[in-house]
Amino acid sequence: MGEWAFGKTGAGDCDNAPYDTMTNRAEQFVPPDNLALEQTRIPAARCQKGCPMKRLCVYCGSRPGSQPDYTEAAENLARALVRRKIEVVYGGASVGTMGVLANTVLAEGGHVIGIIPQSVVDREVVHRGLSDLRVVTSMHERKALMAELSDGFIALPGGLGTLDEVFEILTWGQLGLHQKPCGLLNIRDYYRGLIDFLDHAVAERFITDVHRAMLLVEKEPERLLEHFERYQAPAVAKSVDRTSA
Repeated sequence: MGEWAFGKTGAGDCDNAPYDTMTNRAEQFVPPDNLALEQTRIPAARCQKGCPMKRLCVYCGSRPGSQPDYTEAAENLARALVRRKIEVVYGGASVGTMGVLANTVLAEGGHVIGIIPQSVVDREVVHRGLSDLRVVTSMHERKALMAELSDGFIALPGGLGTLDEVFEILTWGQLGLHQKPCGLLNIRDYYRGLIDFLDHAVAERFITDVHRAMLLVEKEPERLLEHFERYQAPAVAKSVDRTSA
């Protein structure tokens, strides 16, 4: 079965707001609580088709995984982002593929923003050599600020935290709270079971084809980034299927 690479493509306009203005606004961002989520909108990606992405959020693991392919994938993604002059937003840790990603971006002369809760800092896994380190009070604030600062989201293979982050940001996109691309780097077919499950959920009519297509999947960073550049969020909002099974 071939890799999924969906999401509509089409022309879009650049946001005219200065980049520094967006950054300053992000620094003062107050994350929503769950009850207010429906009224909250993450600012749309600064640029869509034809305008370069400024920052991408990378979700990855606090462990290196069982095979060297996983750390190599983090290095390859880091280099691909630096080549495109894209800054990296990530979880701020120094361990696992998180540390590999950050160290490689820094070694290649790129810019890394780490966002980490104080509780994780207290466990002494924080990366102290980042371009920009932001310590927040909770996991909820961490995820919200990562979303605010980023023009899109890529997940390397990871554990429960990575899955939590991917599905939350996809859900926000499904609800129309942002229009940013989301993708998986499917290294060693790591996400095959998850992809098959999502297809099953579509067949069982718990996820629509349109919303399933929001998740882009590739094995190579450059190909995934090409899909990101062409991505246009679906125009349809989440709807309720009132038909009987």
